[in-house]
Amino acid sequence: MNEPKIRIRAVTKSYAPKARGASVTALDPIDLDIRDGEFLTIVGPSGCGKSTLLYMLGGFIPPSGGELTVDGRPITGPGIDRGVVFQEYALFPWLTVFDNIAYGLRQKGVGAADCTATVERLIATIGLAGFERRFPRELSGGMKQRVALARTFAYEPDILLLDEPFGALDAQTRETMQDELLRLWRGSQKTRGDSRKTIVMVTHDVAEAVYLSDRVCVMSRRPGRIVETFDVGLPHQDSRETVMLSDRYTSLHNELWLAVRRQVSI
Repeated sequence: MNEPKIRIRAVTKSYAPKARGASVTALDPIDLDIRDGEFLTIVGPSGCGKSTLLYMLGGFIPPSGGELTVDGRPITGPGIDRGVVFQEYALFPWLTVFDNIAYGLRQKGVGAADCTATVERLIATIGLAGFERRFPRELSGGMKQRVALARTFAYEPDILLLDEPFGALDAQTRETMQDELLRLWRGSQKTRGDSRKTIVMVTHDVAEAVYLSDRVCVMSRRPGRIVETFDVGLPHQDSRETVMLSDRYTSLHNELWLAVRRQVSI
């Protein structure tokens, strides 16, 4: 059996109070294996520690206990093997669309010709041809998030960590961005060879979780722990209409909604 891409073992997180009082436990012991090339989504009530777990995977904050590893190596800080896309667009306002996407490639020392070819391919993929020389202030929210995704995909991290990446978008733009993400994820298999990037996403949107994911984990109220796991198994290559009108999608959506509802109602 292949080793998991990401392994989370007995991970906890507590925060010491700034003033007098008891410490706050954000996460109870969590054990989770994430396969190479898997799209795993974490859902649960607000404040349950979903983003905390994601930031620990990114290496931005340390666990209070337990261990997180990637390819068997402990996570001790941020690394270029893990790309992060936040809900905020986090683009460099002084750089154009082209230069924002090219930033990570240039930091890696990629040659000018290869850098240009990669950026142009991604700009075409996300549907922003003609906007290469525009600045972030000239783009809509959905366009900015397309650029943020393309910038992260450009330098080929093995793992993509998404923290409510489409939460600030309107419903129609959100659906468009979900499809863009799936297209970029499928495309990463062509550039990587035999596997896609591994994606871990946090969201409050049950429909989004079912539509995008291979597997969905439900977390409890704080202190957060994983209480249920759903294997999705929907065909990502099919059209949105085919997937969302299928009996399998409807059944999973209802089961997951009820699972989250149970945790919110406790």
